[in-house]
Amino acid sequence: MDNLTPTSTAAEALALRYGAEIPAAGPWNEHIALLLSHRSIRGYSPTALPNGTLETLVAAAQSAATSSNLQTWSVIAVTDPAKKAELARLSNNQKHIEQCPLFLVWLADVSRNQRMADAAGVTLETMPFLETFLVAAIDAALAGQNAVVAAESLGLSTVYIGALRNNPAEVGAVLGLPPGTMGVFGLCVGYAAPEVTNAVKPRLPQSAILFHDSYGASDEAGKIAAYDAEMGAYSRRAGMGDENWSGRVLLRMGRLAALSGRDKMVAVLRAMGWPLK
Repeated sequence: MDNLTPTSTAAEALALRYGAEIPAAGPWNEHIALLLSHRSIRGYSPTALPNGTLETLVAAAQSAATSSNLQTWSVIAVTDPAKKAELARLSNNQKHIEQCPLFLVWLADVSRNQRMADAAGVTLETMPFLETFLVAAIDAALAGQNAVVAAESLGLSTVYIGALRNNPAEVGAVLGLPPGTMGVFGLCVGYAAPEVTNAVKPRLPQSAILFHDSYGASDEAGKIAAYDAEMGAYSRRAGMGDENWSGRVLLRMGRLAALSGRDKMVAVLRAMGWPLK
């Protein structure tokens, strides 16, 4: 069994995902094993994907739930090396965007609905409200996650690229996006490079995020300390020093500069044709 193959038993998969505080094993099947084996891959082989892979992934994506069947998302498959290089530059120079044979840009997209309304002479009164953008962004995320699960079931690897939001207007120019669209994230798809040995990254224990009937934060500090120890061990195994979770969160969310310009997102969206109030 290689390092990217799903583990076969619930006990093994749960131990890899949670470390010390393992939840009780419940119903189990190969699909759940695949989900628990997920890891982000940042190194890709140039091997081409089988014919029809893109269409299969999009079919899986379109099978995700979509609010009121509005289908307010689209996806652009980018394979042109020059465009991938430019998108990589706009996303903190992440080399895996250039390496992967297929880069998918998932769009929040209300432009199609607006064009229908224009043709019918109908005013879309909901268009300026934040809820409309949220619906489109959530629809795109649900579709993208379906595509990720489908890709991994085919032996492919993936990694999401949130840094695409660092320069949304420039990304829009590269891809020729019309008003009312935005690239909310990218997705690298391909075969992991032979040297990639990513392990499953531990998550917070379920007791820290699963509550019953009302919100709770009992012994949260203790649970975070235990998880920090788990993540510190993971980081050392991965050659990342002693990085722990709470330190990374506080560093990432404690500095406005960490948003890489995304703090101006509302103004940028308005300029891209989202008339947000």
